[in-house]
Amino acid sequence: MIQAGAHPGSLRPAAALFRSLADPARLAIVRRLAAGPARVVDLTRELGLAQSTVSGHLACLRDCGLAAARPQGRASVWSLAQPALPALLAAAEAVLEATGNAVTLCPATRGPVHGDSRRPADPARRAGGSAGHGPRQPGSTASV
Repeated sequence: MIQAGAHPGSLRPAAALFRSLADPARLAIVRRLAAGPARVVDLTRELGLAQSTVSGHLACLRDCGLAAARPQGRASVWSLAQPALPALLAAAEAVLEATGNAVTLCPATRGPVHGDSRRPADPARRAGGSAGHGPRQPGSTASV
């Protein structure tokens, strides 16, 4: 559980979880797998995504421990590896409904999402700062 007043560094795993779900195509795959197991060919047909896109996102989800595959003949059948994911998605949908999707107005969520290969790297992040805030100055403290 995420503790109130937790040190920002201790929240990195939670932030990584949400980043792993931040790509719209990857989120669509997770939502589809919440309905039941599927093969890559099923996912490409149902979601209208390229096979390479689906395979890449499934590999990401597998590496994050969120999806798993089992062989079935010459194909692999993919399913969610974490039973709590459908409840997490339902909670997120409830928050979006309660806020009227106001998150779409938040400047931090505009533009391509993290992990989108079409997004250029943020120069401030490469310099060690926060996105949109430039590099941290020596002796400065971060606020949460």
